[in-house]
Amino acid sequence: MKFAGIFLIIMAAAIFPGIILRVKSIAGGRKGPGIFQPLKDIRVLLMKGSVFSQTTSFIFQIAPTIALATVVIAILLVPVANQDAVFAFEGDFVFFAYLLALGKFFTIISALDTGSAFEGMGANREALFSMLIEPAFFILLATFAMFTGYTSFSDIMTHFHITDNHYVMIFSILGFYVLIQIAMIENSRVPVDDPKTHLELTMIHEVIILDNSGFDKALIHIGTFLKFSIYGALISSYLVPAGWNIGAQVALFIGIQVFFATIIGYLESFRARNKMVKNSQYILTVSAIAIIAFVIVLILTNKL
Repeated sequence: MKFAGIFLIIMAAAIFPGIILRVKSIAGGRKGPGIFQPLKDIRVLLMKGSVFSQTTSFIFQIAPTIALATVVIAILLVPVANQDAVFAFEGDFVFFAYLLALGKFFTIISALDTGSAFEGMGANREALFSMLIEPAFFILLATFAMFTGYTSFSDIMTHFHITDNHYVMIFSILGFYVLIQIAMIENSRVPVDDPKTHLELTMIHEVIILDNSGFDKALIHIGTFLKFSIYGALISSYLVPAGWNIGAQVALFIGIQVFFATIIGYLESFRARNKMVKNSQYILTVSAIAIIAFVIVLILTNKL
């Protein structure tokens, strides 16, 4: 049953980008592509070969594979629908965070490996935003760990809703908001970045994968789709009580993934991207909200 969660995450990742596209098409009054268009694009890329510049080294060639591998391993640490994760141990959320950081690191150095100042600019911005949002994730998980008394994803999510504390709903809402912001920033979406932009001075993530092509580019996109689904799984686990039956858990997991994708679609339809100089302030605000939740838990548990 543990591996059923992996199947659910992969299934959600398959439809997640398509839902975003459909929502943006409907919001813009366009017919737009079908929900499975991103999968068709991935299939086309997988059938193509990769082209490598003579200025790049083996790092550029292995980076997409390592980035996807880290995401796949991270999936094994995430519990889904009241089922324990495939691998669960004390402090596994730290391992989870640095698995994703390792994938991001190889993506960044592969951009630097091209020797392009343009890609170096994007890598610089990507590294900065990832560094600024990292405290928000750890503060949020530390808050839930202190709230439940456990430091493993599986244990935290199992015991989160069965505590006697009456503030569970408040922390669920805060966790929902912070995780959505983390997912948007980590996956380079509006308001920090726009995956559809091709303006030289404002490109961030798109510019660091500019030299990737064919099969390698497909691996990068698959990793992005899976990361969205992983964060959706974490949101689902925090919002849905672990004591519910498996059918209700699966149904709500799918519903929350669809709702998550719909939110992203509407945000990207009606919200402009931040000015570049405003992004750091915006990301630090997310960390500040996580700190507020942490301080509230300290007060409620009489540790402050």
